[in-house]
Amino acid sequence: MIDDTPLAAQRVAGRGRLFCGKSGGRTRLQRLYQDGSAKIRMPAVQGDPLEAVLINTAGGLTGGDRLGWAIEVGEGASASITTQACEKVYRAASDRAETTVSLDVGAGGRIAWLPQETIVFDRAAFARTLDVKLAGSAEALLLEATLFGRLAMGEQTIQGNFHDRWRVYQDGRLIHAEDFRIGPDIAARLRRRAVAGGARAIATMLLVSPRAETLLEPARAIIGDPIIGGWGGASFWSVGQSGKLLARLTAGDGYHLRKRLVPLVELLNGRAGLPKLWSL
Repeated sequence: MIDDTPLAAQRVAGRGRLFCGKSGGRTRLQRLYQDGSAKIRMPAVQGDPLEAVLINTAGGLTGGDRLGWAIEVGEGASASITTQACEKVYRAASDRAETTVSLDVGAGGRIAWLPQETIVFDRAAFARTLDVKLAGSAEALLLEATLFGRLAMGEQTIQGNFHDRWRVYQDGRLIHAEDFRIGPDIAARLRRRAVAGGARAIATMLLVSPRAETLLEPARAIIGDPIIGGWGGASFWSVGQSGKLLARLTAGDGYHLRKRLVPLVELLNGRAGLPKLWSL
């Protein structure tokens, strides 16, 4: 007897956790856990910050896939986190792909969360969650960039669902929250002037630091003046004894988005500069 029951598709399930702390005058790895498709590699560096590269060995995500990352930075420690390549989210036959990110930074610590772009393909369904907990004197640079199709490859994301959720706490107080949802008619909504004005590439960058205000005007110079054709903007708010600088960028394609992301990351990330895996 032949069983012709359709086989359930194998789904991606990956989770990686990293804890680093200050020891012997520099930041060092203290605990590491990885399972499934989630892998973490650490290039050799001469000093702070500790660098970590996140890898999804599945090569992309689709409906039903789950990927989670948790990074803890101890008191006085510093870490820079990026990804090996752009994450690709493919067409979903059912359900949605989900990525969850948890960042926890101790007193006097600093984290730079700088993944490469996420590429959302036509008819993809994807939800991304970023939860950040900072001690009162901790600093963070947070970036998420998304490409809706690749212009150079003739791809366009017409239909689909995308949800990006951020929650950032400092000393237990909520200092930043946002939910960006688009779909199911992604292309039509991106064309709206109040949404992206036809842009296919978007990015949000948040700096929480006492020096954030001093970087506002240099950041605006990189992003460009929206009144004379620049795509994006930046603003600053005081937050307790610290401050936050929020920048949003849009572009017609990933190349022109990265042309401004690269100098902006170099500006806001201070001496740590650009992750080694980033390039134009």
